Order: sequence, then structure tokens, then C-alpha cells
Amino acid sequence: MRKATIRKRSGTFSDIIKEINQITVGWINYYGISRMKAFILETQQWLNHRLRQIVWKRWKKVRTRYAMLRKYGIDHEDAIKQANSRKGYWRTSSTKILHRAITKEKLIKWGLKDMSQLYEQRYLKD
Repeated sequence: MRKATIRKRSGTFSDIIKEINQITVGWINYYGISRMKAFILETQQWLNHRLRQIVWKRWKKVRTRYAMLRKYGIDHEDAIKQANSRKGYWRTSSTKILHRAITKEKLIKWGLKDMSQLYEQRYLKD
């Protein structure tokens, strides 16, 4: 999972999500018979954090960051503060503003499969 989500990775965001979906579906199918709900939730949170980091890095310029934050519903003041932040990518990706802009639902809309939902489907099937 770490290799699939490195920051310097090339390719489109949808390619990254496709590869992540393949990995997660494989994990769920292989380990789905065990009880690992806490692990799934923890891994999903880490993955969302990592994907926010990738998105933030790809919005390289302050102007782009500001425009995208505004597009995703962040008000002017907060968008200016966040776009001009000098914090690192990992630290920035855990801020409340970025969580409001790039929600879990938005990541799912972009094609990411929800690990907990996959696990519940697999676990209830057996």
C-alpha cells in the first residue's frame, strides 16, 4: 500500500485509486474471514490521509490550492490560510480545512472503494 501511494508517484489520480482498489479488494478477499474491523478502520483512515497528501502535493501552486479549496466549499479566509501554509504535505493533509474539502465521500466519489464496506460485505457473506 505504501508503494502505491508514494508522493512522487507519476500517473493520474484515477490510476492510483485503481491500484489501491486492487490491493484492498485482494486483502479483504484473503483476510476477510478473520475479524479485523479495527485494522480495516485504522488502515482506511491512514489511506485517506495519504491520498489527501498526494492531492495536496499535486496542487503545487498557492493559486491552484486556493482555487481548489474554494471549489470544494472552503470559505475565503480559511482557503487563504491553508493555501499559504508552509507546513509539510503530511501535516497539512491532517488539517480540518483539508478534511472538509476532501471528504471521505469525495474520495469514494473519485473511485476509491470503502474498505469497511467491502469487509462487511465479505464478512456477512461467510
